[in-house]
Amino acid sequence: MNTFLLILINGCIQGSAYALMAMGMSTQYGVVRILNISHGEFIVIAAVTTYMLQSRTGLHPLAALAIACPIVFIISYLLHITIYRRAGRMSPNMGVFEGNAILISFGIYLIVQSLIQTNIGSAPMRYPFMMTSVNIGGVGFAAAGLFVMLIAIIICVIYTFFLSSTRLGKSIRAAAQDSQAASLHGVKINRIMALCFAIGGVLAACAGVLMSMKDQFSSTSGLGYTTIAIIIVVLGGLGSVKGAILGGFILGVVGYAVSHFIDSVFMISAFYLIILLLLIIRPKGLLGR
Repeated sequence: MNTFLLILINGCIQGSAYALMAMGMSTQYGVVRILNISHGEFIVIAAVTTYMLQSRTGLHPLAALAIACPIVFIISYLLHITIYRRAGRMSPNMGVFEGNAILISFGIYLIVQSLIQTNIGSAPMRYPFMMTSVNIGGVGFAAAGLFVMLIAIIICVIYTFFLSSTRLGKSIRAAAQDSQAASLHGVKINRIMALCFAIGGVLAACAGVLMSMKDQFSSTSGLGYTTIAIIIVVLGGLGSVKGAILGGFILGVVGYAVSHFIDSVFMISAFYLIILLLLIIRPKGLLGR
């Protein structure tokens, strides 16, 4: 029973951060049709920003959200209205644009990673935060991890409420379903596309800030984050935000179980095995339509 509780809660802690990572990518792909290979680099940007602020000024890591999120929002918004929008205009159809967008995002990934490595190196980074443990059912859990899970769940709830209950959120969902029809009903598609790409970046920044509170990371961690986010998006269903949340928690629990019973080096292999089985059984993903 203790082992089950250990795997479940620690898996949900990791899964909550995974869910944030995947929500951002799902938003970018589901609406803007950009499979953003550079997604993980924006997670790293936020994590590094938090590390710098906390280690040099003693600022509470959660306060870094107010700094990292606007930075990533502005960068993402500018990238879309300059590079991606122009690529969309020059592409004869959506299939060509999606291929071009992947190449563009791969180039951005290389540029951002090089800039980060040049300025801070590739040494692992970690700062002390909430080093105490909390006893639940006779099992001790890191207080930092529980705090991260709480904040991540709050962000997930706020974002799903935003999509379902606000005028802008409904415009985003309309653009995701049929951008041409949404445009005919008064939705400003170019503005929505840029906002969605920037919102996806903000969710990545939130994941970066929270993950820095509990995990060691480095300037080269971005590609690993992107890989996990892509796996979760496919698992949950391309473009499904709720699927990204569900997939994130599932992979979090599976990943911790594999690490606990076998070895952490097999974690990504287990993720890919799940995807292979899913593609055979349900190609559209858990909540894909």
